[in-house]
Amino acid sequence: MDSREIKSPEALPLAETPAAASLDGNSDSFRRKKLGIHFIESDDRRTAFGGGYTGGTTPVDIHGKPITDLSKTGGWIAAFFIFGNEMAERMAYFGLSVNMVVFMFYVMHRPFSSSANAVNNFLGISQASSVLGGFLADAYLGRYWTIAIFSTIYLAGLTGITLCASMKILVPNQDHCDQISLLLGNCEAAKPWQMVYLYAALYVTGFGAAGIRPCVSSFGADQFDETSRDYKSHLDRFFNLFYLSVTIGAIVAFTAVVYVQMEHGWGAAFGSLATAMGLSNMVFFLGTPLYRHRLPGGSPLTRVAQVLLAAFRKRNASFLSNSTELVGLYELPGKRSAVKGSRKIDHTNDFRCLDKAALQLKEDGDGDHPSPWRLCTVTQVEEVKILLKLIPIPACTIMLSLILTEFLTLSVQQAYTMNTHMGNLKLPVTCMPVFPGLSIFLILSLYYSIFVPLSRRITGHPHGASQLQRVGIGLAISILSVAWSGMFERYRRNYAIEQGYEASFLSPMPNLSAYWLLIQYCLIGIAEVFCIVGLLEFLYEEAPDAMRSIGSAYAAVAGGLGCFAATLLNSIIKSVTGNADQRRPSWLSQNINTGRFDYFYWLLTVMSVINFCAFLYAAHRYQYRAKQEIQMMPSPGPGLVSEKHPLSK
Repeated sequence: MDSREIKSPEALPLAETPAAASLDGNSDSFRRKKLGIHFIESDDRRTAFGGGYTGGTTPVDIHGKPITDLSKTGGWIAAFFIFGNEMAERMAYFGLSVNMVVFMFYVMHRPFSSSANAVNNFLGISQASSVLGGFLADAYLGRYWTIAIFSTIYLAGLTGITLCASMKILVPNQDHCDQISLLLGNCEAAKPWQMVYLYAALYVTGFGAAGIRPCVSSFGADQFDETSRDYKSHLDRFFNLFYLSVTIGAIVAFTAVVYVQMEHGWGAAFGSLATAMGLSNMVFFLGTPLYRHRLPGGSPLTRVAQVLLAAFRKRNASFLSNSTELVGLYELPGKRSAVKGSRKIDHTNDFRCLDKAALQLKEDGDGDHPSPWRLCTVTQVEEVKILLKLIPIPACTIMLSLILTEFLTLSVQQAYTMNTHMGNLKLPVTCMPVFPGLSIFLILSLYYSIFVPLSRRITGHPHGASQLQRVGIGLAISILSVAWSGMFERYRRNYAIEQGYEASFLSPMPNLSAYWLLIQYCLIGIAEVFCIVGLLEFLYEEAPDAMRSIGSAYAAVAGGLGCFAATLLNSIIKSVTGNADQRRPSWLSQNINTGRFDYFYWLLTVMSVINFCAFLYAAHRYQYRAKQEIQMMPSPGPGLVSEKHPLSK
């Protein structure tokens, strides 16, 4: 026998389906499209049906029984019940992200910088722990029950925060604590047990969000029929409307909740968030008969561990076909998959070292049920490859999350020094972050009528831009946002010094309008809608069928890491640029007029440019995976034998 290396099989049953069209690099289905001179990627995917995208399992009802009449379930009606849950969760999330910093400063008497860092850590943990929610949904509970359980936990956390703001025993004494005393640090500090209670309630809320965030977008997308010719169009519109619901929740948090706080106090403000979450939970449960469900596919982390261990055990095995010990690559025969809740995935030549997990040697035997810790199927190996290939894309969005986190605190500090009057109306400073939400709302409203037709002429893409192109556009606009922020902050600081406001950093300058901040707010809002919506759609479609919640969790983890990175960057900047002995304030001094926020914004600009270059490289190398229409099975049954993948010629 000739010495030939095993590569992608050419004679599998998959190749006989329309889904497995030619893999020739010159094929029209893999023709690369170009945006400018750097954005090169392939977006035409092989499909079994003329216009549909395939993947996932047969929809089942809440009892796990197949749904025979899809017309009575799912669709847009079911999706709107899910939108309500996400809207309330985002309302609470953004309401806490802005108001909690102010609450800790004015009520709990914590320094502004430590309050901001505490909230950043809360935001980071609530997003980074989304992997846990995604794991539970994909492995055991399913998306519906994961959302139901963690929404209840979320409500419990919000209730605890409401009690903290409503009961005097849970906050320090507020007597004789005016603004001067706050600035001088003379107010009575919160007792340790009071802070422990607040942090416990805050992190219970974050834990609840960790189970909702990775599941709700995927569960909403599950409501659409993958075999429909309009599936891609519905999915595209779903993710835009999904993020529109996120935006509406943010707008309500930055306006109505702030108004309630000013008029009725902190207890009423946080209580309104808990009430909204409770009502949304009721709406979500009311939609239960309409939902389409996907059976959980077993522990994805176990399957990943099996692939890694099996590949490690066979690390010295050879791919050469003249090896006397080699049988072939292991896969179940026919079109059914060994992974519950997943279709078969065709073999690829990426990460060849992992292929050894599916390399069947004579010592593995020909039994019907080989140990998955020694021999994995090709589909199981390809799941791990896909998870690895996806990582660079969400990793490049960590920088955007870092910028968004910094904007929540830095821009509020800027607004405190400026005139927030709009005619006779004085807008509260904590309402300023509403403007990114308004810009997102405007962009999503005009997306299909203006952006799609214009961009279609440039890119030739039927939807205006592919998912990765939208992510790239968002990252590019975020660079403009922080660059403008640096230029304007330099002007604002110089103006404050010239007008004698250097020491009065909480006194608004009447002749400098805070609405100059709208430019950076609107730019970052546009960046967010392009980047995050494109990323969510990208991860849902590209993730393995039985790991879609894990795939969606990638976006939340990137957001969480951005929050942690913001806290770490702030600490580094303060320690490097400030010197108390020399009375040199840091760039991020609490007195914004003696600090150098402009330098910090320029540092973010440089970091964003480097990150954008890394994204261009990752997007150029990434090729969308092909999806095959393969018969599903709940689990491998007895009598199935291995299918030996032939050697390439």
